Amino acid sequence: MNTSQESTPQEIERKFLVAQLPNLSDAKQSVIKQGYLTHVDDSVEVRLRQKEHEFYLTVKQGAGLIRTEVETSIVQEQFTTLWPLTVGARIEKVRWTGNITNNLFYELDIFSGQLETLQLVEVEFSSIASAEKFIIPAWFGQEVTEDKRFKNKSLAMSNIVIHELLSEF
Repeated sequence: MNTSQESTPQEIERKFLVAQLPNLSDAKQSVIKQGYLTHVDDSVEVRLRQKEHEFYLTVKQGAGLIRTEVETSIVQEQFTTLWPLTVGARIEKVRWTGNITNNLFYELDIFSGQLETLQLVEVEFSSIASAEKFIIPAWFGQEVTEDKRFKNKSLAMSNIVIHELLSEF
């Protein structure tokens, strides 16, 4: 009898506004467009993502610091078939990925379109302890990890006026 349990993939991540852009000369750039297939339940996201020439279907569950995340590669034809279902729930951004310290990386998202002035930076951690010990770089701004308004799904599905939201910070 097999008593081992498969572990559910988890994402431990903190998210921040950006106070000022860092030097991006050593960072890697990717153009991302993503759309959401779920429109009702706030605790579950089903997302389509195109990152350059790669395509993904992702399911995320939960909110805040720790969430379950399962990502599957799909082919372009599958993406193209499902993409029309995301109308009204899309975002586009340029993601810059760079090194903070030993094996710790940032993902800086600079949004376009209706979210043009928004810049968010995320850091993924291997444990809750490392997330809690994280020394926040000077270029990071206000932490918004627990603020549901800054989840990509929320940003994609709302008609939010971004400068009004950012004026709170």
